[in-house]
Amino acid sequence: MEPEEFLAGHPLALTVFFRVRSALERLGPVDIRTTKSQVAFRRARGFAYLWLPGQYLANPSADVVLSIALGRHDPSPRFKEVAHPSPKHWLHHLEINDIDEVDDEVMGWLLEAAERSG
Repeated sequence: MEPEEFLAGHPLALTVFFRVRSALERLGPVDIRTTKSQVAFRRARGFAYLWLPGQYLANPSADVVLSIALGRHDPSPRFKEVAHPSPKHWLHHLEINDIDEVDDEVMGWLLEAAERSG
């Protein structure tokens, strides 16, 4: 499945995908994998994920979530939740309700995550 197919019917999510992909491609090769549940951006390993909370929640508070894997906890109040699945990984969940929320700060987190992933 292609990302456009997975995100069909979610114009904001599709716009977020294109903005993130465009920014990350400037770094060099980025592998994009789409499953039934998410679009994953990868280098040696996954570092960012776009997913649709409406697949799991009856009344989601956002159309799309961008999850970013960092090697540290970032205390920004912008994150809805930060999970700590293993000692060296923190997964930061950012609810997106407007394309302007994918700003320079978010791009900085994405670049940090991409560089860390190899």
